[in-house]
Amino acid sequence: MRSARAAAAFVDAVGVCSTFYRFPEGVPSLWEAVVGRAAPRWPRRSHHDAGVGLTWRLKDDLPAARRVYYGKLLRGRPVLVALDLFPAFYALVRGRQRARDYRAEYQAGRLSHTARRLMDALVREHPLYTRELRAAAFLLEPRHTREFERAMAELQQGLWVVKSEERYEPTFSYRWELLEAWLPDAVAAGRRLSRAAALERVVDRHLAAAVYTTPRRLARIFGLPMPEIAGAVARLARGGRLVETAVAGWSGTWLVHRTALGR
Repeated sequence: MRSARAAAAFVDAVGVCSTFYRFPEGVPSLWEAVVGRAAPRWPRRSHHDAGVGLTWRLKDDLPAARRVYYGKLLRGRPVLVALDLFPAFYALVRGRQRARDYRAEYQAGRLSHTARRLMDALVREHPLYTRELRAAAFLLEPRHTREFERAMAELQQGLWVVKSEERYEPTFSYRWELLEAWLPDAVAAGRRLSRAAALERVVDRHLAAAVYTTPRRLARIFGLPMPEIAGAVARLARGGRLVETAVAGWSGTWLVHRTALGR
């Protein structure tokens, strides 16, 4: 893989992939796709490695061109998500909420005080570069750096904000945007999607790429309770999208996507 077009097609095909991290649950990796082999060893001089450099550039360029979503969606790790699948993730994380609902989440105790202050700033004016955002929320002093980073991770994982650009000149900085403003159509589609349908869509797409998995692995990777995963698996099985079967040489039963069985 040597181009942004090929990388975008890869993300579209697998639905969701990591950048460099290897998920033990079988999530595809952009870095592996770039270098063309599984489990590549991290190079001693990564700054001069062609595969690492290209992967790094692609994970910046694809979201900047709005060809994919990029954020910390799975177990706090950054992933790239195909735009046609992203509404399902939005439905699982935010349901029918809009950006303005952050205050209700804060009042309910589900959003930290610092995250609320940052949302106040972004709702007043967006997008903002990191320094501008920190200044607007009175977090510019170095002693507030950890506090700012924790709150931004919270807002990213909660799908309130998105990193829309990584600027390298004149100094390195991120540009932050309200997710609803950056991907309005995908957010609107996610708000219309039921939670059950969203989970089926995410599980089906993940399993098509991973080929096989177990309910426990699904619960781990998506951070959802087992009863909810079991319900989605049962519905997909009834619809013929997956099969629960034994695999020779492996213990227990496994969920296998129908496409791997030639169905």
